[in-house]
Amino acid sequence: GTVSGWQFWIDRGGTFTDIVARRPDGGITVHKVLSENPEQYKDAAIYGIRMILGLGPKDSIPSNKVDAVKMGTTVATNALLERKGDRTCLAITEGFSDALRIAYQNRPRLFDRHIKLPELLYEQVVEVPERVNAHGEVVAALDRDKTLLGLRAAYATGIRSVAIVLMHGYRFPDHERHVAELAKEVGFTQISVSHEVSPLMKLVSRGDTTVVDAYLSPILRRYVQQVSDELGDVKLMFMQSSGGLTDCDAFQGKDSILSGPAGGIVGAVQTAALGGFTKLITFDMGGTSTDVAHFNGEYERAFETLVAGV
Repeated sequence: GTVSGWQFWIDRGGTFTDIVARRPDGGITVHKVLSENPEQYKDAAIYGIRMILGLGPKDSIPSNKVDAVKMGTTVATNALLERKGDRTCLAITEGFSDALRIAYQNRPRLFDRHIKLPELLYEQVVEVPERVNAHGEVVAALDRDKTLLGLRAAYATGIRSVAIVLMHGYRFPDHERHVAELAKEVGFTQISVSHEVSPLMKLVSRGDTTVVDAYLSPILRRYVQQVSDELGDVKLMFMQSSGGLTDCDAFQGKDSILSGPAGGIVGAVQTAALGGFTKLITFDMGGTSTDVAHFNGEYERAFETLVAGV
C-alpha cells in the first residue's frame, strides 16, 4: 500500500545514534551518526533526519512531508549513572529528613569494611512542619510560613528542582498540593509531587521515584525541547520504561530510565514473531552499556527497579 509521508525511528545511544527512515514509497533508509559531535552538529537525530531528507544544515524540516518521529534516548539514564542531573532539594515531612538516606537499611555488601553509600540525588532537605496519619486525620497542620522560609532558602542557593514527598501523601494529597503551590510561588521551575509522580504506598520508593523525577526531568525537558524546536509541528514521540511510546509533552524523567531495554524487548518480540518464534533471549551490546532480556511467551513486568543505587 501507499504510505503518505516519511517516518523516522531513532535510537539515541551513548555512542551512536541510529536512524531508520521509512520513505513515502514504503522503502527503508538506514543511517548512523555519532551521538555527540559538536563541531559538526548540535543534535544527532535532527542532523540525521536532515541528511536523509537531503536538506542543508540550516533548512527547516518540512512538517507536511514527515508523519512522525519516534525516539528512544539514553539522555536521562546516562545523567543518572553519571550523577549529572539538575540540583535538587527534597521537601519532606518534618522529622523524616533522613528517611530516603536510611531507606530500608539494606546491607547488600555485609562484609565490606569500607562501605560506600551511593551518592544522594538531592543536595538539600526542607523539613515541612505537617503530619497526616494513615486515616487522613491531620495530626499537625501545615505550617506554610516555615515551609516557605525553607523553600526560599533552598532557592537562594540556586536550586530550581524540588521533590515533594509527605507522609501518606499518596492517599491524602492536600498538604503536598499546598507545598507545590508554595514552591511555584517561590519560583521553582521543576516541581515533582509524589502523589502525581508515584501515587503508591511506601515512603521510600515513592520518595526515591519523586526525587529521580525532579532530578532528571529538567535535562529531559531541555533535550525534548531542543529536538521539538527543530521539528516544528511534526508529531514527536518517546519510548518509555513501560515499553510503550508517549507524546513528547507527557514524557517525564522517571519514565525514561529503562526505556532502552524495554523498547528492545518489545522490538525483539515483534521481530521474532514474524518468524514464528515465541521463546527468545536478546542481547544488545552498545558502546556504553549492554542489555540482555529473556522472553517466554509473555512480558514480565517489574514494579520496582534499582538503578545506580536509586
